[in-house]
Amino acid sequence: MPVQRVVTIHYHLTDPSGKTIDSSEGRGPFSYLEGAGQIIPGLERALSLLSAGQETTVQVAAAEAYGVRRPELVLDVPKTKLPQADVKIGDRFRGGPDEHAPVFTVIEVGADTVKLDGNHPLAGVDLTFRVNIVSMREASSQEIEHGHSHDGGHDH
Repeated sequence: MPVQRVVTIHYHLTDPSGKTIDSSEGRGPFSYLEGAGQIIPGLERALSLLSAGQETTVQVAAAEAYGVRRPELVLDVPKTKLPQADVKIGDRFRGGPDEHAPVFTVIEVGADTVKLDGNHPLAGVDLTFRVNIVSMREASSQEIEHGHSHDGGHDH
């Protein structure tokens, strides 16, 4: 079995137009456990080939990031089926009580129905990451068992 590592990075994420989507600038670096599905597959695959101290730019196609847009996840729903009566464009809520239920975003409000989008907000978007690998280390057995890095504080 390959050694799992905890990778700590600083990153700057942009969309195809160059608009900043997210960045670790002004915050501490981000740590993740390799192979635990904590970052998008295309980025994890590229970073797995690098070492601490390296900087790189990674282009990640939508299919290897948050997926392609799926039209079947855009639904017209009667307002009476929503968890609250007063909704507006941009509101988000889970599609059920399970913490893993999909999250829907209100994209259109009609008189009797609401159009919901269950796609991730970045579905269909190609992404560019500028990454500085701050450190890489072997994961502890406890981190592997728990499925996440314990860097930066930890509470179970």
